[in-house]
Amino acid sequence: MGANSNMAVVEGLSRVLADSYTLYIKTHGHHWNVEGPNFPALHAMFEEQYTELADAVDQIAERIRALGAKAPAGYAAFGELTSIPESGNDLSAEEMVADLLSAHEAVATSSKAALEAAEAAEDEVSIDLMVQRITIHDKTAWMLRSTLAK
Repeated sequence: MGANSNMAVVEGLSRVLADSYTLYIKTHGHHWNVEGPNFPALHAMFEEQYTELADAVDQIAERIRALGAKAPAGYAAFGELTSIPESGNDLSAEEMVADLLSAHEAVATSSKAALEAAEAAEDEVSIDLMVQRITIHDKTAWMLRSTLAK
């Protein structure tokens, strides 16, 4: 793996890290603030999701470090890299689910871009990590989409 391909993988993983951390914060906030008749189920589902994301951000950051780069950290760094907009605290339960659905789709998209960079660099470890992340975000998006179905 050359320096240029390594840098492309690091850049892709850094975007996935920023998107994942932003989604973690968003999910945790929705967990705290969800209300309504589906409160118990949504509260528990959001907790499961943010717990999984907490582990994921650690794995992604550690992969960036293993590639010899510093992992981005902090709100400013993540704000520059993320593709996920803030949503505020005034959403209904249904709007929270839709918001998280959109965010999971965004992380799947950034993960696919990082996967392409890893494939070009023949970086099997990063390929495996991104396939795992895409699988989780696609499944979570399906579950959230199903929650919104009428």
